[in-house]
Amino acid sequence: MAEGHNKLLVDLEVRIKQVLFLCDSLKEENSRLRTEIRSGEIQLDETAKELEQLKAKYDSLKMARTITAASVDVETAKAKLSKMVREVDKCINLLK
Repeated sequence: MAEGHNKLLVDLEVRIKQVLFLCDSLKEENSRLRTEIRSGEIQLDETAKELEQLKAKYDSLKMARTITAASVDVETAKAKLSKMVREVDKCINLLK
């Protein structure tokens, strides 16, 4: 009878060690995944900043194109410039 209990205790000890090993493995994987997530978030932030810069450059190019095309259609150019001035005025008012 005591031998049966000893065998059960040994089996229990082996299973506990397996569970602890699996727990350690999962902790390492969890840590690795958290690091990957942080890296992905940083990359996403950098990409978003780059997108904003590209949008600003695109808007500048559109404005330059509008101004150079102003010689063809003066009224459209005036309307676009007026719109831009209103937007700047709104921004200034928001800052106040």
